[in-house]
Amino acid sequence: MYDRNILVEQTDPELFAAIQAENARQEHHIELIASENYASPAVMWAQGTQLTNKYAEGYPGKRYYGGCEHVDVAEQLAIDRVKQIFGAEAANVQPHCGASANEAVFLAFLKPGDTIM
Repeated sequence: MYDRNILVEQTDPELFAAIQAENARQEHHIELIASENYASPAVMWAQGTQLTNKYAEGYPGKRYYGGCEHVDVAEQLAIDRVKQIFGAEAANVQPHCGASANEAVFLAFLKPGDTIM
């Protein structure tokens, strides 16, 4: 297991400096690009937890892989909250797959017969 007390600052000072510089840039400048949304510290913390280690294909209570009980709780919380906010009977909070994004890039930049890795 990892020592959870060791930080990036200790293991890779150069990477830590780059992260700190980007943090300062985002704190002091407004980026008017929708895809560069500014995440709150709470969201950044949640994205840095063990939940991101888990592959959870399917829906809460109906996953293809075991060990998803805690991910199910988190996803069900999101579903219930979205339903309440929008007064909806159902909600899907899962992001669309990356395959569609890849296809869009391929169609935009590649020509038939191009080679890619």
